[in-house]
Amino acid sequence: MNFRSLEVEREGPVLRVWLNRPQRLNAISSIMLQEVGDLFLSLETDFETKVVVLGGRGRTFCAGADRKPPEPDQQVPSPRTDRERRWLDQLGRRACQAIENCDVVTVARIHGHAVGGGCCFSMACDFRVAAEDALMRVPEVELGIPLTWGATSRLIHEIGAARTREILLLCEDITASTAHDWGMVHRVAAAEDLDNEVDALVEKLLQKPELAVYMTKTQLRAYASVDALGDASETDGDMLQRGMTSKDAGAKFAMPGSSKSKSKS
Repeated sequence: MNFRSLEVEREGPVLRVWLNRPQRLNAISSIMLQEVGDLFLSLETDFETKVVVLGGRGRTFCAGADRKPPEPDQQVPSPRTDRERRWLDQLGRRACQAIENCDVVTVARIHGHAVGGGCCFSMACDFRVAAEDALMRVPEVELGIPLTWGATSRLIHEIGAARTREILLLCEDITASTAHDWGMVHRVAAAEDLDNEVDALVEKLLQKPELAVYMTKTQLRAYASVDALGDASETDGDMLQRGMTSKDAGAKFAMPGSSKSKSKS
């Protein structure tokens, strides 16, 4: 595949996938969502890959949604029909679902910040390793929109309803230490040791019998689906689209006609 927002490196059975928009702190564009979804879906028949590591180039893992005026090469074509528009509204959910449902074991390498959609990407991975100075945050409610992409049910499954409520409604920074205590990350390492910690976890996974790992992952995925029933209707893209039309969201995002976009013109 030729990517516009990702960089992919293969090291034997390990595939390293990098969010590659460092000039914008790896902020998420519609092209990135499409490419992440397509890449992780393609691994269903990639029998050479045993572990995928998802990280971010530059200073941070992912700064969340790109709230600046869009770069032309980072936008999918405008929808021609209402059905196509609704399909595009679901790109975020499809990307996270592709990561979560990937037959290969996935590891998120978190440094700097994992904000909003970046936090969603990391929570969709099987394992999460964070630098000790990393911060996670879900600011959607402050931005005037609900958390979508199937991430609410995923958070509830991973860390419980009480913690999820705190994360979503308070929109506060979560340190790596707190994230570890809450179950949002599995390992915390000094920033200079982050890659060593990730590699050590990858090596442990590679040493396990491949078929047993694969079958266990599908088993865990099946049990996790019980918590995903709240999002089974696939309406979270509709919720996001409605939320983005509010005055609060319009003031936070550089959308056509919003006060923010006018101030930048």
